[in-house]
Amino acid sequence: MNSSNKRFRGRLMMLMLLITFSSLFLIKAEEYPFILIPKESTSVPAAETENPVESMVRTETEGFFYNAPSVKPEKVHIIIHKAERNLELYGDGRLIGRFRIALGASPVGHKQMEGDSKTPEGSYYICTRLKESKFTLFLGLSYPNVQDAKQGLGKGAIDRDTSDKIKYAIEHRECPPWNTSLGGAIGIHGGGNSYDWTLGCIALSDDDIRIIWQYASMGTAVEIIP
Repeated sequence: MNSSNKRFRGRLMMLMLLITFSSLFLIKAEEYPFILIPKESTSVPAAETENPVESMVRTETEGFFYNAPSVKPEKVHIIIHKAERNLELYGDGRLIGRFRIALGASPVGHKQMEGDSKTPEGSYYICTRLKESKFTLFLGLSYPNVQDAKQGLGKGAIDRDTSDKIKYAIEHRECPPWNTSLGGAIGIHGGGNSYDWTLGCIALSDDDIRIIWQYASMGTAVEIIP
């Protein structure tokens, strides 16, 4: 064998050894990825992957709070701002809490009839308190009130007898009839406040309704503002 053939065979053997070694390295690299040189990160920066819904929720929850008074207030009233989706709890004239709420599935406008999924607007009061509720706790409101009855009578939605019964109940601080064409069984309850989902009630988180429950006794005034 001449020298040129020897050199050729030598180079060929070196090439085969190199190929064999490279194959073994790749197999080991797949089995033990920590031996690989780290690749350039392809992940998107946190600011770009942040969930926009979560960001919105954090922004909207600013301003919601609860400062428990050292002494339980003697006089309590509630103001509900529909447009702002909040419930304000006042004790002896001082704001002690602001809570996020959800409204009826058709939130804009005043409730006028059963099944319209609207939340009432006007002056009401707590006329019943139910501990046993599928929505944790339930504070029933005095809807329909005298003004609601007057409008319903004028539109022919209810008759004079029904209007008189509503008026009598309101004058005596009782629950008005809830089985009329104006709708009823409107209240403040738990169940969640992430979106407008009720049939006209005001919904809070379960934790928040437990707070409101401590203060909202029978007859507590509730003002619902558009």
